[in-house]
Amino acid sequence: MAATPLEFLTMDLVLPNFPSVLSGPWPDLRAWWRRAMELRIDVDPPAAGALEQELDTLHRRLYTPGDRLCGLAMEPLPDPRFAMHRREADGEWYVYVEDRLERRLAGYTVFNRLIEVDRHTDPHVRAPHSKFAPAYQRRGLATAVYGWALGAGTCLVSGARQSSGAHALWRSLMHRHAWGYVDLRNKRLVYLGRAVSASRREALPVRMLLLGAGWTLPAFAAAVRMAQEGDGQSQRQREATAA
Repeated sequence: MAATPLEFLTMDLVLPNFPSVLSGPWPDLRAWWRRAMELRIDVDPPAAGALEQELDTLHRRLYTPGDRLCGLAMEPLPDPRFAMHRREADGEWYVYVEDRLERRLAGYTVFNRLIEVDRHTDPHVRAPHSKFAPAYQRRGLATAVYGWALGAGTCLVSGARQSSGAHALWRSLMHRHAWGYVDLRNKRLVYLGRAVSASRREALPVRMLLLGAGWTLPAFAAAVRMAQEGDGQSQRQREATAA
């Protein structure tokens, strides 16, 4: 298996080298050019003043001796003006992106654990959530941070709701990494493929999945015991949910 994100020290924004033939019924996910359909986009961005205050407070803590954020592992991003500080707490990862020229925090990303999944799935997936100051948006910073986690072999699952900016970020990553839709029910993932109806996408348990480097869909499905919609297991799950 790939190293954990806290051990991975390089960026990998290249599409993984998936084998040309995959065993079983799982599709080859290299066809990233197929257009993704939007999920629920209804998250308003935070007020600019409140976000700037939060980022200023976090930046001071990064350099306050004795604070738990002081002295975190730091590594440069592709643009040497920026660096990310990383920490782990309770299995979740926090990445703070610093503008080293301006000596301020550009934003941060939290890779949350998913309470909706079981112990087989939890080690392999995280749900990222980012906040970046307006001046640092659309500069590839969040893309680089998400790419760092994906390059380390972590698979990402989208949140129940997204802002328009977050959805644009996911669409960008789908050009670099294998993806599909999943349904989170009964602590298990059910793979839905890429062609999901608009009405189905409105269901809160339906999310986007990005596979991290080193994973194929069959290998991921085996590791997390993921079902595929239409097989007997997922049918039983739907019947149990309906009951």
